Amino acid sequence: MGSELGLEEVVEAISDFVKSKPQRRYKIIVGTDSAARSDVQFVTAVTIWRIGNGGIYFWTRSEKTICHDLRERIYKETIHSITLAQELRGRLKAKLGDEFFWDDQIHIDVGENGPTREFIDGVVGMVRGYGFDAVIKPYSFGASIVADRHT
Repeated sequence: MGSELGLEEVVEAISDFVKSKPQRRYKIIVGTDSAARSDVQFVTAVTIWRIGNGGIYFWTRSEKTICHDLRERIYKETIHSITLAQELRGRLKAKLGDEFFWDDQIHIDVGENGPTREFIDGVVGMVRGYGFDAVIKPYSFGASIVADRHT
């Protein structure tokens, strides 16, 4: 079990991780998951994947909020991911510079099978509109596996 870190400490840890092997390629993956209840807590995970050589991750949990239906929950998950990804993008660019900047992805907990399929176009469009790559199930491990560990 790790310790609690503030956002600046997370940025510093990510920077240290990247700078330890600057010749490698990295992906920043942000994904959010929540449990299917009316009072919802959103868990957003940030995974720094050193491609071909493991990675590290951090996560945060929101205060409880009310969601009236699946659509609202999925859209709120996506907004949580976009918000954190934007904040990290700016801080990491300032810390590491453009030469270390890589493709960043938002993993969305929707897929072609099941009730979330009707939300795919909307949330993928929203993520792309903010300049991030959108990844859905079965490839959205940042949401469906990493964040899910803590919901």
